[in-house]
Amino acid sequence: MDTSRTPPPVTVTDLEISLSHGPVLLNATDLSLQAGRIAALTGPSGSGKTTLLRALIGDLPHGAHLTSGTVLILGQDVFALTPDALRALRRHRIAYVGQDPGSALNPRMTAAQLIAEVADDATPDAVTALMAECLLPEALAHHRPGALSGGQQRRLALARALARRPDVLLLDEPTAGLDTALRDEITDLLRRLATTRDISIVLSCHDPHVVDACADTVTALGTPAEAAPRTPPREPARPRTSGRPDTPADGGLRATRLHVAFTHRRHTHQALNDAEFHAPPGTATGITGPSGSGKTTLLRTLAGLQKPNAGSLTWNGQPLPADVRKRSRAQQRSIQLVPQNPLGALNPTRTIGASLTRPLQLHRTVAKPHRPARVRQLLDDVGLPADFADRYPHELSGGQRQRASIARALATDPDLLLCDEVTSALDPVTATAVLELLTHLRTDRHLTLVLVSHELPLVTAYTDTLHLLHEGRVTTPADREPTTKPSTTGAVRS
Repeated sequence: MDTSRTPPPVTVTDLEISLSHGPVLLNATDLSLQAGRIAALTGPSGSGKTTLLRALIGDLPHGAHLTSGTVLILGQDVFALTPDALRALRRHRIAYVGQDPGSALNPRMTAAQLIAEVADDATPDAVTALMAECLLPEALAHHRPGALSGGQQRRLALARALARRPDVLLLDEPTAGLDTALRDEITDLLRRLATTRDISIVLSCHDPHVVDACADTVTALGTPAEAAPRTPPREPARPRTSGRPDTPADGGLRATRLHVAFTHRRHTHQALNDAEFHAPPGTATGITGPSGSGKTTLLRTLAGLQKPNAGSLTWNGQPLPADVRKRSRAQQRSIQLVPQNPLGALNPTRTIGASLTRPLQLHRTVAKPHRPARVRQLLDDVGLPADFADRYPHELSGGQRQRASIARALATDPDLLLCDEVTSALDPVTATAVLELLTHLRTDRHLTLVLVSHELPLVTAYTDTLHLLHEGRVTTPADREPTTKPSTTGAVRS
């Protein structure tokens, strides 16, 4: 068959997208992609990678509009289609997996049910084969999303996308939050999918290794709409054995013999198994480990969002209730979680200013007349301009949302921050800036930090102690001076 006249499955011409009376989200961009090929979108945080991916399915951020250009998918102008035709295109021909795929997974359904729900072939054998192709163990078929790690949720969302057998697959940071070995396996999978299924794949990615390994073409998007975030220069953090004056020497957050299991229809997944953990006051503690090892479960348990089956928690030597709702107001204020996905902390229907004001109201830390000034100060603390208070989360880049999420956690003036993969979907420059920010805040506010990350060089460089979480257990930590160059000490797989 002569394919010389067949239009490319993906054609973007002179596409520019802006917010009404606001910044340009995507500068004029061209993209053309043939079947069986992979195009990578690169560029700094805020350069428009996610905006371009969403434009390919005709879904612009709220308040955004096309300034110029066209988007053709399989020969169809997505912005000229009727609503019914656009829904049909999304349902059968094109699939999109966003940066936070877990938010699109029904929490009441199992992994197998979620795949079968959208599959062309919903037979058990086909679902099992698709899970295996996406590197999901068959044992997870009966588990709900809440029992899966962030990396497993990402692979489940990929399996759902492939179950529809699309012609075009759009992936926003598909390897974010994955350890190196799994990242390489997913990279190989994408290459195989493009070749064997003849799919056109467009992915955004900040990892040069992934881009080099699988991309046929690379589109580097321009400078971000906002200037680079302001970050105070790093002052080397010094390990401290005590935090605030009234903190006991053996204080901080301690977990003893934690067990967390997820059970569904007689199938049990042990997420934490006799886990021990201690974050002394004023220290920065890193936690690393392969995808699915229990890192997020551990943080959620420490934050009081996941009740353990067994074990105990203490805060500054005093018992700490496992359920955050049973903790005192002071305990709730003192321990704050910064989730992997900042949209989980920022209400999409509220401005950034309203999201930062909410904890000030709940914990009554600032009188009402002084709250606007406090919001401006919080934004300044994390390197964001004061006028960001009037913006919505979708109007910010990934790095800017992450900083806003940190600002919200800081609103209660906490003693401890639990940070879950806060750099996983950020480009290297922005990731370093966020960790520099956390280091400065730790020094300035006498904070205790717990950093979960699969990016070993980063977490090693910015923590005092590094723990490996493997199969639900916290293994031997590596204690060292914080100024030590990145190494793999204490982080070798069991």
